Amino acid sequence: MGMLSAREGDPVIVENAEGRSRFVLVCEHASRLMPERLGTLGLSVEALESHIAWDPGALAVARIMSRSLDATLIHQRFSRLAYDCNRPPEAPGAMPETSEIYPVPGNQALSDAARLERAESLYFPFRDRIAALVRERIAAGRAPVLVTVHSFTPIYFGKPRQVEVGILHDEDARLADLMLEAAGRSGLFATRRNEPYGPQDGVTHTLKVHGLANGLLNVMIEVRNDLIQDDTSQGVMADYLTGLLLESMAPASAK
Repeated sequence: MGMLSAREGDPVIVENAEGRSRFVLVCEHASRLMPERLGTLGLSVEALESHIAWDPGALAVARIMSRSLDATLIHQRFSRLAYDCNRPPEAPGAMPETSEIYPVPGNQALSDAARLERAESLYFPFRDRIAALVRERIAAGRAPVLVTVHSFTPIYFGKPRQVEVGILHDEDARLADLMLEAAGRSGLFATRRNEPYGPQDGVTHTLKVHGLANGLLNVMIEVRNDLIQDDTSQGVMADYLTGLLLESMAPASAK
């Protein structure tokens, strides 16, 4: 489809499609893989392996959570630099010309046709797959709980970040409120509301399109990526986040 070759296959992966949990996990920035047509976008190997290209550790954590919760997981196979699936096509950040300190030459001055081709190849299939799953679950009387899983760099523009886990929300804070209460009781990680990003940064697109628009409980999770660098730390973090979700759902399900 579009810019992707037949060999590259589908841009979207759905794991545990028949998961029995109400939770549906989404990982928009799961991969640093670049579509063949785009090459390296003019970036160095260092840049293409860094946080600007993907969310290191996020998919690994989401997969452990998916197994623990028996939850369906949907993730994008290609780099956020080709198309950031947590942004609408009209947003500059969907195909960023600069990401943190890195100019992205292959994203400079893209034509409308080039932007549309990327959206049709990468974003719309991803958006539509989530939307179809949400519709199916609602029709079956299993309104899903939407949880997006991300990671963030511990140093941004040269400044260290003290927050370890961010619980993000847009206008609907029901699930976030409960998770933050549970995090306060556990005290395991420095867990804060709408940090290191918030709605004002345009990061709640997936929540708005699929969660708020359907009246679903929803939350975005951000984990500092130095805390999820290996199997052990990824397991610890996944257990923590799974615990927050499960502890929150008993009261949340009544609302």
